[in-house]
Order: sequence, then C-alpha cells, then structure tokens
Amino acid sequence: MTSRLFAASLLIVAACSGPADAPQQTAGAQAGAGQGWSISVSGDLNDFFDCLEAQGAALVSAHRGGPRPGYPENAKETFAKTVSDIPAILEIDVATSADGVLYLMHDDDLARTTTGSGPADGLSWSEIKDLRLEDENGKATDFTPPTLAETLAWANGRTVVQIDFKKTTRYEDVIAEVNRQGANDRVIYIAYTMAQAERLHRLAPDAMISLSLGSQSDLNRAVAAGVPADRLLGFTGIDDPRPRLFSLLNNRDVEVIFGTLGGRQSIDNDIAQSGDEAFYATLAGMGVDIIATDRPLAAQAALDAAGRGAKSGQCGVARTG
Repeated sequence: MTSRLFAASLLIVAACSGPADAPQQTAGAQAGAGQGWSISVSGDLNDFFDCLEAQGAALVSAHRGGPRPGYPENAKETFAKTVSDIPAILEIDVATSADGVLYLMHDDDLARTTTGSGPADGLSWSEIKDLRLEDENGKATDFTPPTLAETLAWANGRTVVQIDFKKTTRYEDVIAEVNRQGANDRVIYIAYTMAQAERLHRLAPDAMISLSLGSQSDLNRAVAAGVPADRLLGFTGIDDPRPRLFSLLNNRDVEVIFGTLGGRQSIDNDIAQSGDEAFYATLAGMGVDIIATDRPLAAQAALDAAGRGAKSGQCGVARTG
C-alpha cells in the first residue's frame, strides 16, 4: 500500500464506521452473461441520490464513459459496454463543431482520439462525423464520434450523464438540447468555479450541478449566491480524502463526489499498484456518494464485495436481461 492510501485508511478508521454488513457478488458476477444494468430516474435527481444514500449505496462515475481496450472514450458503444457490466453514471465531454453541432470529444484537437486531426471546434460536422475513434492504445475502431443529441436519447432509461463543457461549448446550447429531450432529471452539469455554477443555475434552475467544494465556506458562498444546496453535488478533489468535509456536505444534502482518477499520480493508479482494491469501498464508508474513476469495473467490484454497491431494485437501479 502506498503512503497516501495508508494515511487515508488511518483517517477513515478514526472518522467513520465500517461498510454495510450485507455482502454482494462482484460486478461481473452480478451482471451475468447477456445482462446489463440501468439507472432510470423518475422525478427529481436529488431524490434519487438521497434514496441511494439512505440505502448505504454508492455509485461509480465512469470518467469519459469508461474506456478500455477496443472501446474508446466518449463513444456510445463504450457507454453501452460499461452499463452492461455495472450500474454506473457516465461522465462525458461536449465539444462544438465549427458549424454548431454538439458532439462528444475531450481534447481541443482531434488527433489523439480519432483518425483525423485539427481543432475540435475548427472542422464542420460533416468533416468529423465519419472519423473513426481510437482506443487508449491508439487502435482505430469502427466507432464514430456521437452527437450530444443521440447520446442523450440513448441514455434515456439507461443511466445519468455528467456533462463537462469544453471551452468553446455554450451552456445555452447544451441546456437547450437537454430541455428539448426532457432530460433535465438525468443530467448533471459540471462547474469548476462559483461563477460557472451561478450561471448554470440561472439558466437551468432545477438542474443538478457538480461544483468543486473544499470547505464549508465554499458551500456557504454557493448558497448565498442563490444556488440551493439540494441542487449541488460537491466535487471534493482527487488527493486526500476528507471525512469531515464529506460529513458536512452530506448533512447539508449535498452529494459527495471524490475522484480517484488522474493518470499516473492518481489514487486509481496507487490502488492498481498496491492491490488494495477495497479502498474504493472504504471511501464509500467514509461518506463518498459517487466515486469518479478511470477504473469503474474495479471500483464497482470493490463496492459490491463490501455491500456498498447499488442493488437491482433500489431507487431506480435495475439489472436487465
């Protein structure tokens, strides 16, 4: 175990109780051959998260949809593969083509993840739509970049999506598409600053917003600016877990997101190197509601093994055949 995981484990033992008693099978065993998972929210999204919290269940958020060999980031086929295995929410990146089409792409340039090249906002949709997406090993697949519209339509009845806005993408355009599809209760908007959260709330007052929150004063400022606590999810960083902050946020009806993602220096990588897979469940035990990760299958398996994973029949989560 790395020193960071060891220190965090000591914090957790001192600050909170152990995981729920009821054991579950691993994610792979739960899904079964030919089966999958769905998250279908009926009503307010905050009520869905409150329901899971009351059940002692945490969720995994698959960063960029959960890419793996043969399945590129920000691809509909990857999303389908992820939710066939685990009950995950999906983080996606929304870019805008030169002619105004909203589509999924993380980088400012197309070269790393597609068979094309050039600025993601500098080419027309007709020049982008038939490019082949490449997986994490640089292998071209038969998959093509999806539009936001088709992604939202696909996600209906299947999962919740977290939308990360690329720098040239207008909030108004994304919100208009979400509203057109009646998808407000199955979307989370990501804000990195207080000003972004305020603007998103003005444009979409009922929407859930993920905002970086590092202290009680951060939350107080957001509420004072007019963003209700029950419209917020608090992203609490990717470094050291902070159980006191998690407790404070949960007590104010703010769902806690903690990120284990981040490449070679990430907690994900620490866990993979140390073999301490149970640390994902330990995070849930200290009050984390959503684990944002580049290792969604491993994180879900750890949650399930500790009885912390969402079960079929809970709060709109279902295993499908």
